Amino acid sequence: MPAKEVLERVYGESEKSGERFQYLAERFAENFGDAKAEFFTSPGRTEMIGNHTDHNGGKIVAASISLDTIGAAAPNNTGNVRIRSEGYDLIDVEIASASSVEKKSGTRALIAGMIEAIGRFGYAIEGFDAYVTTEVIAAAGVSSSASFEMLFCAMVNSLFNDNKIPLGDCARIGQYAENNFWMKSSGLMDQMACAAGGAILLDFANDIKCEKINVSFDALGYDMVIVNTGKGHGDLSEEYSAVPAEMFQVAEALGVKRLCESSLEEFLKKMPEITTVINNDRAIMRALHFFEENRRVEEAAEALAKGDGKAVLSLLTQSGNSSWKWLQNCMSKSNEKDQKVALTLALTELYLDKIKDGCCRIHGGGFAGVILAVVPKDKTDGYVDYISGFVGRENVYPMQIRQTGAVSLGY
Repeated sequence: MPAKEVLERVYGESEKSGERFQYLAERFAENFGDAKAEFFTSPGRTEMIGNHTDHNGGKIVAASISLDTIGAAAPNNTGNVRIRSEGYDLIDVEIASASSVEKKSGTRALIAGMIEAIGRFGYAIEGFDAYVTTEVIAAAGVSSSASFEMLFCAMVNSLFNDNKIPLGDCARIGQYAENNFWMKSSGLMDQMACAAGGAILLDFANDIKCEKINVSFDALGYDMVIVNTGKGHGDLSEEYSAVPAEMFQVAEALGVKRLCESSLEEFLKKMPEITTVINNDRAIMRALHFFEENRRVEEAAEALAKGDGKAVLSLLTQSGNSSWKWLQNCMSKSNEKDQKVALTLALTELYLDKIKDGCCRIHGGGFAGVILAVVPKDKTDGYVDYISGFVGRENVYPMQIRQTGAVSLGY
């Protein structure tokens, strides 16, 4: 079991978290015997600002959150990775044949992809057993998949690599698995935010630059509240893929590979010509979102570092409006009558207007899933009660930024 002081450092308490890890230890023993297990944690993530910019070399302020995925793991000396996730059947992947695992076959494909990537990146992996359970909302924009991927990397890093795999490579391992085994065109933001811990400013223009931001919404007098609007985004891959594809289309028309290699001024100067070439107004709008979102990210990072809560709220509101109007990822064109994200945002705006404080915005990839509300601490309970009347209390998650990323908690 993780030591009491370790749990208190990560979770701020040791009673509830201790019960979770005791349960985890018991489930590991039931499934894999009495091997001495090491314990791990990997948080979910919130994207505060920087919606859909990473793939074009943009900037993002993201943070790990208090919802996490935890696991117990131990070497098994079999040459196979065997993982049992709570509520699911055992997945058994032979390391030597991981590359032949069928693509798009769910978690099995994801594990196989990470095994292959770890070898390609020059790191060691041997057979191990793991039992995993999670609080991170699945298919709803808080990166349950990236949380699992970074938990897997933390296990491999500690068990077989003396914790020498850097965060950037852990993120790339998760991305490789999603791109090549899930066939999903994901960026690196989700993985980096889960791996690093705390609030971070990410810059994807040249490789990955990650800068810590010393910030807490608690210190600013606010709580973050994630609201699951009631529909996941597992069937919306085409809509997600269209966002980077259209931005790349505009970048090509600008004569560059990614939008980060150009500027808003250059784009506006060439827009009449570009509009004729690509004949896609939505792509133009999404490129405008990219340039303005990058500016907002820089301003938000500075405001967060200064503790300027008023400026932060204003910038998050502007970002949410841009995502809705310019990026256009608050509803799905495949089912225009299903607008749970937009409806939940509207209901939240009514509440925030009444209390004259806070902000809200789409969270994560969008189109479906969750929203983020930032609410004054003395109004959080009231907002939770209010929005629960529309989406159910089980779909409302007050939380704070968590300072610990994906790590081993010891034995």
